[in-house]
Amino acid sequence: MILNDFSLENNVAIVTGSSTGLGQGVCIGFAEAGADIVGVDYVDSYETKELVEKTGRRFLNIKANLLTTEPLQDIIDAAVAEYGHVDILMNNAGIIRRTDAIDFSEKDWDEVMAINSKTIFFLSQAAARQFIKQGTGGKIISIASMLSYQGGIRVPSYTASKSAVLGLTRAMANEWAKHDINVNAIAPGYMATNNTIALRADEKRSKEILDRIPADRWGTPEDIRGTAVFLASKASDYVNGFTIAVDGGWLSR
Repeated sequence: MILNDFSLENNVAIVTGSSTGLGQGVCIGFAEAGADIVGVDYVDSYETKELVEKTGRRFLNIKANLLTTEPLQDIIDAAVAEYGHVDILMNNAGIIRRTDAIDFSEKDWDEVMAINSKTIFFLSQAAARQFIKQGTGGKIISIASMLSYQGGIRVPSYTASKSAVLGLTRAMANEWAKHDINVNAIAPGYMATNNTIALRADEKRSKEILDRIPADRWGTPEDIRGTAVFLASKASDYVNGFTIAVDGGWLSR
């Protein structure tokens, strides 16, 4: 049965940025599909843990600062110690800084690039090494952005980092496909999350955004879950190096 190919039963998924927003939504989606979850964030993901456990799946809470590469191997090791294996990595954690490019600071540049691209690469590398060691293959999914394709306004480091996600997805897929590791990404459109609170509060800017989205609404974490489960499952075994837009039609305008 084709629906069996979308099952994540007996899988273990690491999800970064798991406490709220898209990360929380993906954790719940993976759990509903049958996976046990390792939630990683700079704060405890207690609400997500409760929601995942309501589905009957297990949740390991890991508190880690992803501004550095220091905790990355420890995350993989903790997941394996708890569950015995890892099958899926969802690179969701990300930050944004909004300032005119002419005034943009080095600190804001470095912090955004660290979490949004450097951490994604090195955590993916650690996960891939574990997949190869297990001999089981695996799935790596990263959150890209509309700004993987566009320049944006007042977000130079975010644009650079998300363009890097698109390129890294292709590069990692090229090298790791031979190990049965699929590397793909999701490019969300404008989502109703913590990162867009300021935009949604600005009536003029919010209207400009909505006027361009054919679906005529902001996206939600629920809109991402189906694509994430697909890319994490056997159903996507021949999809590699691709970034799927989940944007309500934004890029088609």
